[in-house]
Amino acid sequence: MDPSGIFSTSYARDRALIRTRAQWVALALFIGILLIYPWFASARLVAIANLMLVTSIVVVGLQITTGYAGQINLGQAAFMGVGAYAASVIEVKAGLPFWVAVPVGGLVAALAGWLFGLTAARIKGFYLALTTIAAQFIFHFMVLNLPSDWLGGVNGFSLQPAQVGAYVFNTDRSLYYLFLVVTLVMVFGAFGILRSRHGRAFVAVRDDDVAAGMMGVDVAGAKSRAFVLGAFYAGIGGALWAYQVRYVSVDQFTLFNSIWFIAMMIVGGLGSLVGALIGTVLIRGVQETITSLGPDLVERIPSLSSDLIFASMNVFLGLIITLFLLLEPKGLMHRWNILKANYRLWPFHH
Repeated sequence: MDPSGIFSTSYARDRALIRTRAQWVALALFIGILLIYPWFASARLVAIANLMLVTSIVVVGLQITTGYAGQINLGQAAFMGVGAYAASVIEVKAGLPFWVAVPVGGLVAALAGWLFGLTAARIKGFYLALTTIAAQFIFHFMVLNLPSDWLGGVNGFSLQPAQVGAYVFNTDRSLYYLFLVVTLVMVFGAFGILRSRHGRAFVAVRDDDVAAGMMGVDVAGAKSRAFVLGAFYAGIGGALWAYQVRYVSVDQFTLFNSIWFIAMMIVGGLGSLVGALIGTVLIRGVQETITSLGPDLVERIPSLSSDLIFASMNVFLGLIITLFLLLEPKGLMHRWNILKANYRLWPFHH
């Protein structure tokens, strides 16, 4: 719903993401704040922002698969790990540069997503969830049981800093701008995909795959494409993650991470790319707050332990998911849209 007095005079204007001058100004201010953020924030906060940007890419991919196409995916962390390991192998074994390793990581993860997307054409619901959980365990099994000179085994991989030409991304500030550019490109691409015929097919399959098939939608193809796109985004995020921490280990991509990604999507709102970004910021903020306060709590209360703090984080995660599913199942973006519509309709009731 547009503000009062705003009328679309062409199809292109009606389909535009940003329709008013106020929205353009707000977007410009937001991007401006993002650009100057590293110059005013501490090194710790910049590192957290880097983590949020990387996670945003992964959760946006999960939003495409689950929020828009309705395909349950509990193995997004596994696809993220595939991208991270593929990028590491490309750099460590093949000696190719960063700007080659990251796209290859995304493509390899997309291939893995395609393989599991084939199962989505035949099963759905609870059984599809079990299949994607299997992806998590298959990933761990392969990394730990293949020859260690292939994927590093339990020791993992150590990477050199990302480098483009003569410029080396070896600081949190430089990585922030790199991740920001990639995140903007990926989010803009996601908006484009979801506003295309492929995105409309995803929504049709999510709402009713039988009816979508009767209307001529390639249901099996749409489900496979949704998994491919979601895994590709996860692979890009995993490759960037590898260059952020400059070390890749199988323990970094667990089922708990996949559940955290689901929580971010639920909190922000299913079927909303902006909701995926908001949920990522909120959940990551809670995680980092608990992680930062944990050592102080352990020091002040000796009866506590780091394991108890970690367990409390997971309990809190479960509580957040439960409360949102009961009280706000459509996420924060749904509530925001209601408030925005009420504001634009005021003082009228209809």
